[in-house]
Amino acid sequence: MTNFITKPPVPRNEPVKAYAPGSPERAELKAALRALRSEVIEIPLLIGGREVATGDLKDVVEPHDHRRVLARAHMAREEHVEQAILACRRALAEWSAMSFDDRAAVFLKMAELLAGPWRQRVNAATMLGQSKTPFQAEIDSACELIDFYRFNVAFARQILELQPDSAAGTWNRCEYRNLEGFVLAVTPFNFTSIAGNLPTAPAIMGNVSIWKPSSTSLYSNYLLMKMWQEAGLPDGVINFLPGPGRVIGRHLLPHEDLAGIHFTGSTDTFHLMWRTVGENLGRYRNYPRIVGETGGKDFVFAHASADAGALTTALLRGAFEYQGQKCSAASRAYVPRSLWGEVRERLAAEIAGIKMGDPSEFDTFMGAVIDEAAFDNTCRYVEGARRERSCAIVAGGGADKSRGYFIEPTVIETADPRTKTMCEEIFAPVLTVFPYEDARLEEALELCDTTSPYALTGAVFARDRAAIARIAAALRHAAGNFYINDKPTGAVVGQQPFGGGRASGTNDKAGSLLNLLRWTSVRTIKENLLPPDEWRYPHMAEA
Repeated sequence: MTNFITKPPVPRNEPVKAYAPGSPERAELKAALRALRSEVIEIPLLIGGREVATGDLKDVVEPHDHRRVLARAHMAREEHVEQAILACRRALAEWSAMSFDDRAAVFLKMAELLAGPWRQRVNAATMLGQSKTPFQAEIDSACELIDFYRFNVAFARQILELQPDSAAGTWNRCEYRNLEGFVLAVTPFNFTSIAGNLPTAPAIMGNVSIWKPSSTSLYSNYLLMKMWQEAGLPDGVINFLPGPGRVIGRHLLPHEDLAGIHFTGSTDTFHLMWRTVGENLGRYRNYPRIVGETGGKDFVFAHASADAGALTTALLRGAFEYQGQKCSAASRAYVPRSLWGEVRERLAAEIAGIKMGDPSEFDTFMGAVIDEAAFDNTCRYVEGARRERSCAIVAGGGADKSRGYFIEPTVIETADPRTKTMCEEIFAPVLTVFPYEDARLEEALELCDTTSPYALTGAVFARDRAAIARIAAALRHAAGNFYINDKPTGAVVGQQPFGGGRASGTNDKAGSLLNLLRWTSVRTIKENLLPPDEWRYPHMAEA
């Protein structure tokens, strides 16, 4: 079955279900939540398709009720890292030689499984294990991940079709080969979709992956591995290796078979990984591809012509949805003095009505931060701001970890545009606002551009079109994803390719063709259809 040129299904973004009262999806999700809470499961390693129990167990708990254990996960040791490398070697030859259509069919089936029978199981696992509300889980672990699988197949096909011109008598082609070795995928806790994309995007291009998931998202991540097996992913193409980063990284990063790193996480960790690669360049078969998305200190910049209601809504959703634990979350804002009084009152009034709690209670807007370390770190920032003379707590500021790791949505007003909470990533529901004098717009723009080392997302709010153009130009390099009259979160696969520059990463744009290009090595082929049989050139003949 090779005599055809196929056309994969045209990808369309998965519709977001509403989970309204009385809807079938609401009933299905509630049933899935009850089912998952009814038992404590064990999560093994998955190496070469084989479940591996190590006996070194870690409890997986609900962040909003840390007394409730969801699972006990086995942690990898050094010998398991070596086993995963061997599994990659065994799987690579067959997987990379498989036709693109056969590989693509696996990922298209993953999308259909997730859109159908696996949807509410994965959503429920994300809600319980990562403290997401139904809507936040739906747009992440269902819709975005479905979109990644469908669109990445289409993007990969577009890459294969990128072919050079041929002169008369020749035929030129480009072959898009897999990388030689394995790709190390290191994924964060905050998005199940990122966890499900980082190991699979390279695999679509014929690569094999070792997946080091976050220890705080193992519940949903393990379900993805089981779903991939059901979709027909061959053993060893992706190997699931939960465990301490110091154990896994120490063995994988300097390994000669390291072909690439696909990373989302902290800036410090990314620096360490890049430094380790640099120190071991002489060991590798090829220079490893390094693709990383790290931190953000994302901004909202308001002009005096902005609509106060729209700005307030964007700040509330952008800063506090999923407890501010999005790399794109709004964490600093620049608001003109003429607007700030009204916006401050609106923010305080709306925050007073926000419900925090168990995400399985569908009227909850915010769950808990992911673990005790995140809770304690956030409290240090808030208490530090409380002690600063230049800062005032406008709303929130409270915290309680007696049952869950709950941080109130907090707004800090500051007179110091370079105070710590304006500069450093907190990754929590904390928004710091600097009210600037209307006449000092250019100075405020300079502050916005230079205060943070990051450049991930940002937004401008204005009704004056000339002001929008002026602000967008001034902040051209301050964000890889820039929003006009919209919150700085919520990038959609195929619509807003995601990634930032500066300290925010390599800006390789997940959700686009650009990311997949990093996972292929091109071989150019020239075929001479009628080779010459004379070595002399015409100019060599005598006149």
